[in-house]
Amino acid sequence: MIGWRLIRNGSLGSAGGRIVETEAYVLNDPASHAFRGISARNAAMFGEPFHAYVYRIYGRHWCVNVTSETHGHGAAVLIRALEPEAGIELMRARRGREDLRLLCSGPARLCQALDIDRGLDGANLLDGPDLRLLPPEWPASKIGVSRRIGISAAAHRRLRFYERGNEYVSGPKKLSP
Repeated sequence: MIGWRLIRNGSLGSAGGRIVETEAYVLNDPASHAFRGISARNAAMFGEPFHAYVYRIYGRHWCVNVTSETHGHGAAVLIRALEPEAGIELMRARRGREDLRLLCSGPARLCQALDIDRGLDGANLLDGPDLRLLPPEWPASKIGVSRRIGISAAAHRRLRFYERGNEYVSGPKKLSP
């Protein structure tokens, strides 16, 4: 997903950017919301690939994931950071921040900047009107891999991916294995 673009179209205009950091939550992964089975909260994870799975963390922040397996198999990729490209003034207004690096650097920040909430849960990201993924114009280069951030279960798994040297990556540029 590194190098793909995530675009949010809304009543105030479009905003989005290039994905520069992700984390994968795979089948039979104890850190995944799908690990204990399907529920009202995680049902989108068990749908078709390339749909949004949106959930709240800490009771106040939204996170957006891209579903990644066939129907019935819960897995998704968390979008951790974007390099802002479009609708920058709109993102600044939503975030109340001027610093470009802080607009979409982190999963909660990017959801706030793009106005993503639970209403987009289950949205088709390949041809939906409100939230859309666009494939890269060229393959991403210099992709780094590390353990995931902020989890305790299966924390050793190297399922975080990021564009090396990109200033918009939210977490540490390199984590020990």
